[in-house]
Amino acid sequence: MLRKLYNWTMDKAAHRHAEWWLAFFCFVEASFFPIPPHPLLGLMCLAEPKKAIRFALVATLASVAGALLGYAIGWGLYDTVGVRLIGALGLTDSFPVAACHLRKYDFEAILIAGATPVPFKLLTITAGFVGMNLVSFVLSSLFARALIFVTVGVLFRVFGAPIKRVIDKYLGLVTTAFVVLLVGGVLVLTTISGGSSGKADPCAAAPAVTAAA
Repeated sequence: MLRKLYNWTMDKAAHRHAEWWLAFFCFVEASFFPIPPHPLLGLMCLAEPKKAIRFALVATLASVAGALLGYAIGWGLYDTVGVRLIGALGLTDSFPVAACHLRKYDFEAILIAGATPVPFKLLTITAGFVGMNLVSFVLSSLFARALIFVTVGVLFRVFGAPIKRVIDKYLGLVTTAFVVLLVGGVLVLTTISGGSSGKADPCAAAPAVTAAA
């Protein structure tokens, strides 16, 4: 079923309204859709390298708009919609840990999730659930999504088709390493400031604590 859904999504790269389909998939993926839009973006950039940056900007803005939908689900509809959605996506066990890290790291947690293979929808829904500051949420989502989508667009615009194999193999690793270097200093300072007491990471016990709340 998932494979059929993936193939159906990829077919839209050749559609005459491919740009609108890209925006649609980026929007829904940020809140509930299970298929990531990155392969679709890659195919579209491969077909039209001169429009790669345009496609990347469309993907970024649509994804941030979808992130706001995810936030709204977590903020006002978690008990009725959010909890079922999280369960259907197989993220139930990850939700308490995500909530703990959002309370602890805020901006940095969204940045890491938005620019790495961590399911972005998990963080958008969780951000609404914990009541993350909306301005911080939008800014971190915009930066994170632009980081990965514009990276794809720029690489295709500059190098064209030959970069496709590199993108497929190494984009996740490259963006993950970049984000780790970018945010690492902040996280290290946070850990040092809270680690002098010798206490373990409080998020390690988040599933049991949150479930009991």
